[in-house]
Amino acid sequence: MRSGAKVAVVVGVFAVVAGGVGYGGYNLWNGVTGGDSTVSTRNEAAPEKRSGPVTAEETTAVSKEFLAAWAAGESDKAAQLTNDPVTAGPVLLAYKEGAKVSKAVITPGTPVGTKVPFTVRATVSYEGVSKELSYASELTVVRGQTTGRPLVQWKPTVLHPKLTADATLRTGTAKVASVKAVDRNGVELTKEKYPSLGVIIDTLRQRYGAQAGGTTGVETWIDSGSESVADIPLLVLRQGKPGTIETTIDAKVQAAAEKAVKAYGQASVAAVEPSTGAIRAVANSPAEGFNAAFQGQQAPGSTMKIVTAAMMMQQGVAMPGSTVECPPTAQWDGYTFHNLKDFEINGGTLTDSFRRSCNTAFIKAITPLKAKGIHNTALGTTARDSFGIGLDWQVGVTAGDGSVPASESVETAASYIGQGKITMSALNVASLSATVQNGGFLQPYLVAKKYGDREFATADPLSTGVAKGLRTMMNAAATNGTAAEAMAGVPSPKGAKTGSAEVGNQATSNSWFTGYSGNLAAAAVVQAGGHGGDAAGPVVAQVLKAG
Repeated sequence: MRSGAKVAVVVGVFAVVAGGVGYGGYNLWNGVTGGDSTVSTRNEAAPEKRSGPVTAEETTAVSKEFLAAWAAGESDKAAQLTNDPVTAGPVLLAYKEGAKVSKAVITPGTPVGTKVPFTVRATVSYEGVSKELSYASELTVVRGQTTGRPLVQWKPTVLHPKLTADATLRTGTAKVASVKAVDRNGVELTKEKYPSLGVIIDTLRQRYGAQAGGTTGVETWIDSGSESVADIPLLVLRQGKPGTIETTIDAKVQAAAEKAVKAYGQASVAAVEPSTGAIRAVANSPAEGFNAAFQGQQAPGSTMKIVTAAMMMQQGVAMPGSTVECPPTAQWDGYTFHNLKDFEINGGTLTDSFRRSCNTAFIKAITPLKAKGIHNTALGTTARDSFGIGLDWQVGVTAGDGSVPASESVETAASYIGQGKITMSALNVASLSATVQNGGFLQPYLVAKKYGDREFATADPLSTGVAKGLRTMMNAAATNGTAAEAMAGVPSPKGAKTGSAEVGNQATSNSWFTGYSGNLAAAAVVQAGGHGGDAAGPVVAQVLKAG
């Protein structure tokens, strides 16, 4: 063993290198076992195939060997300690050569069953510049199917938690120019201060960096391998000159949105300015990774009654003051739909059913559309032509457009209350409220049309009567209905709609809420949050108050 390379075992936490092992160093443990299809080098004779759960001793031993080989830059040896050496080998080699990692110090934590967490301090060196890249990851030990040996289960995330199967680690001259994203007032937006904007800033940089006038620097990044997926910058070795990209974000509203979703494990919120379509905030919990607020595809629950009510008015089924039935249950093609706790409203209006979110009223009252033969498509037509749902939204970054497809039988009735095949994101639902407040659809956007020379989607304006009717009903829900508690401190003029969506076998429904106050509209979804006013409501209220 070379001088300076030390092994330490401290109270159950083993350290691969206490003093640090650079590439070119010796493997710290002799007798590296082979991969799933090779023979062990520990003994000349092939060992008997092992079986049963992986033991704690096996987990510790193979983890040490793998991490030591990786830390020493011995990619072939490390790959043979995985259950997929053919795939792992090139990725491990690219970590050293493609990412220009000249040294790696890997410190394991205490194993939890067969999982071993660890931290990495990698030194990246390129063109005379060296910087440290630090992060945490974990590995899992499994038993090889062929040999029965304990092996590291190969996943790209072992090398870096953001690495995917199609991606690679790279260091060199950046592919895209540096950018500085700013809000509507010129305030700089950083990933550190606004973590939910991280993936958005990366996408803006990849799409519009050159157009913004920035120059390239030297960086370490995760190359996605796809033009449609943004690369992920990890480390800046030499900064390029950043170009400035103006966004529609309002830093104050964004800060409120970030804080609001933090209270929940999985939640998303988006805010839109009704008079322009400008997106003022977008936040997710967890903040990093998938931008669910823009790309989520979930049943929106009773927030969809905004569109259903518009369809009813457009088709002459009912107006806000019309008397509609709200029985405890309603039948549709042999299926029974229920209200929450089977409540009913006797002699109530459409506004009463909207503010109390009566499911049966929005199913039973629409049966006349069956006679017209448009009951399976009318909702989708209204969603598209009046609210822009399903059109090609050119937001500026990746975003879904929502979907209200044609349906049949029971799914048709379910769609009227936001279930069935309908899918939307928080941004889509925020746009529903913005459309009501504005009196017509304006496509939400994050950066101006000049970036990427984009064309915005357009839809027909709401008629004066339909727009006024929807605002009447949403105001009733916000002041004397299911949304009243959450909207109590939100300034007028205001309107809202609650929703809860049952998803698969999920024990608790997803909580949805959308509303507007003045010239700001927002929507939020909280996974397994229950009733709309309980979880998503306070999120939306915090955002609206910040506007």
